[in-house]
Amino acid sequence: MTEQSGNPVVTHIMRKETPFVTPDSTIATVAKILVDLRLSGVPVVEDGNIVGIITEADVIAREADVDVPTPVPFFDAIFLADGGPSYDEEMRKVLAVTARDLMSSPVINVKDTATLTEVATLIIDQRVNPIPVLDVDLNYIGIVSRRELVEVISALENALPSESI
Repeated sequence: MTEQSGNPVVTHIMRKETPFVTPDSTIATVAKILVDLRLSGVPVVEDGNIVGIITEADVIAREADVDVPTPVPFFDAIFLADGGPSYDEEMRKVLAVTARDLMSSPVINVKDTATLTEVATLIIDQRVNPIPVLDVDLNYIGIVSRRELVEVISALENALPSESI
């Protein structure tokens, strides 16, 4: 399957030569891979299965200030007022040393038969970037990110005939 009525399949869009890291990989190794290969994220693989993903946002979160929840007394009880991310989650990322400590899990994946429309919808609806691509046997074969989608959309849009004025 190559395209569905002009809708490119993810195997034509994804980056095929993409690395992965193991749960014991250091944050330095992960960051170097992201920078050197200009990736927005890298899967964490253990025993052949994707167990997590580390994105640029995860690496940046390690350097961010942690918002400590504010205790609010209410009658005889004390509540924690906090509208942001989980304090425990923020601390886990700040203190991360290995990929296992920093990764997000579970991971949203797509099969290699997914179309541009399906991947775009997933990225927008689930707010994920990038997305690992799996073959029919659920083996990791590549990764697709917003960047690849924008490149394909640009090529498709620029291939359309110009409208007459």
